[in-house]
Amino acid sequence: MLEIAEFISPTPSPVWRLAKQAGVDLAVGGLPPDDLLQGEAPWDLAPLQRLKQRYEEAGFTLKVIEARPPLNKAKRGLPGRDEEIATVCTLLQNMGKLGIPVWCYEWMTDFNWVRTNLATPSRGGSVVTSFALADVPEDLTTNPPIGEDDLWANLDYFLKKVLPAAEAAGVKISMHPDDPPLSPIRGVGRIMRSIDNYRRLVDSVPSPMNTITLCQGNFTLMTDDLPGAIRGFGKAISFVHFRDVEGTPEAFRETWHDAGKTDMLACMRAYRDIGFDGVLRPDHVPTVEGDSNEHAGYSAFGRLYAIGYIRGLHQSVYGA
Repeated sequence: MLEIAEFISPTPSPVWRLAKQAGVDLAVGGLPPDDLLQGEAPWDLAPLQRLKQRYEEAGFTLKVIEARPPLNKAKRGLPGRDEEIATVCTLLQNMGKLGIPVWCYEWMTDFNWVRTNLATPSRGGSVVTSFALADVPEDLTTNPPIGEDDLWANLDYFLKKVLPAAEAAGVKISMHPDDPPLSPIRGVGRIMRSIDNYRRLVDSVPSPMNTITLCQGNFTLMTDDLPGAIRGFGKAISFVHFRDVEGTPEAFRETWHDAGKTDMLACMRAYRDIGFDGVLRPDHVPTVEGDSNEHAGYSAFGRLYAIGYIRGLHQSVYGA
């Protein structure tokens, strides 16, 4: 059954206690920080074991790792990509040994999620992040352009190297969409940006470990029927980011979870209908009164509202 988790930074912060107070016991985490490495790499077994223990001592079960070793050479097909891919295989092997079932990754080359305003006014004086293609800086990347055909070829190479390790470890690799789902941006192609492209992803190298992170804020910009897309992908979904937006891929803003373009209750029903058996976490919340916008989209207090809203939807669909 669908379970509610939260992104819990590997370094303890007030969110750790707030999440527990809100009734969240499942963690989506990053890679081990420096204080847990002790001269080893973040994807080595001992640091990952220490990370898992840190979460468990705070009362959390680590369900997803949502951080990546360096992968830009692999994405661009550059010399050194095999070494980068080897670190991913090591990470997956060690996650399997520790019983951490999902690794969330992405195929955004040179830069990750892009926003052009981190303090757009929203309800009651809160602020959210927003994006306008016209405002993207020209110097977003200094690398040469890369097209979508090359990105697909490099992804195919990556999957054929990594999926055998994922299958042996019993760890699902879960592809996060491009954010925004738009191509190109400043000459850099983006391929994880449409429903059809996601179908191509899961069909390209068939494996129960080749799965999807259904980040609703991105997917709802790809389709006017997000519940239908959820039902269409079914068991290929292994992890969910529960958030919403308004606008188009070229110009949008994040919203409160109850104020976007998506029927969130219908989405929760769709997860029930496909028998989704994984974790869902809130994502990209507004920054509210009394909180800092230093980490835009991840306000501690905004997360409390999101958790409560999601818990209400969950109880209405699944029962108490």
